[in-house]
Amino acid sequence: MPFVPPMLATKGDRVPVGPDWVHEVKWDGIRVIVCVEPAGVRAFARSGNERTRDFPQLAGLAALGHTMVLDGELAAPDELGRPSFGALQRGGPARLYVFDVLSLDGVDLTAQPWSERRAALDALHLGDEHWVVPPVYDDGEALLEATGAQGLEGIVSKLRSAPYRPGVRSRDWLKFPHRPRRSVVIGGWRGEKGSDARLGALLVGEPTPDGLVFRGRVGSGLAGRAGAALLPMLADLTRADSPFVTSMSRVDSLGTHWVEPVVVVDVESLGMTRDGRLRQPSYQGVRSDLVPADLEAQS
Repeated sequence: MPFVPPMLATKGDRVPVGPDWVHEVKWDGIRVIVCVEPAGVRAFARSGNERTRDFPQLAGLAALGHTMVLDGELAAPDELGRPSFGALQRGGPARLYVFDVLSLDGVDLTAQPWSERRAALDALHLGDEHWVVPPVYDDGEALLEATGAQGLEGIVSKLRSAPYRPGVRSRDWLKFPHRPRRSVVIGGWRGEKGSDARLGALLVGEPTPDGLVFRGRVGSGLAGRAGAALLPMLADLTRADSPFVTSMSRVDSLGTHWVEPVVVVDVESLGMTRDGRLRQPSYQGVRSDLVPADLEAQS
């Protein structure tokens, strides 16, 4: 069964109201397309990279007796029980939050409206410790407020009449995240306190049509296992010069090890400074499900 690139949401300005829209919790994890056949299950990241071996618990979906393609988010609970990308990065027990079905028993459902696909998904009665179909809500403003109070990622509002458009970023789906998180690409790194034995800071940027634009240094969040796991990965990507199209100052260049710009990571920050740098960024984890080209359409 071939990989289907997922439909993507656009960042919204205001939560839509009225009966034409439905609202879901935005789960904080890794987006996956799961291809299920009685003979086995294959899981793909948004980039198309296969992740089946990383999530063996999904193999049980094959026992349900259906051939289907599911869209969902893999997330793990944090110490407070909330689905968290950070907890997933630390090896927490992942659960699949299924929110769409793209084909079922040989029938392509992508041209059908969301409402009909959702009815088909509900009729499957998916529910297990490893996967679940979360509820949907009519009142998006109330859901946004509730998810903010609970420390969740945010919400996604979907047009009930919308078909599923593989690989398209559409305004039929609108996302409203609470946390100012963004994905960036590593272009260099520095050791901690003059030593290259431990990771002290990352130099990150965002891809643009003109090249990789520098967005600043990230030092927070790299202590302990996070930095220790990332450093060997970067050591294998060394290059002689800066990958940024931005002219780098001596302050930013001094002591920096440049790397090929292929590793995508998530950071949280307080927005951007006037000169286009992240304000007080904090490292959240590697996005192995993304490649730099995915970020050019980031919104």
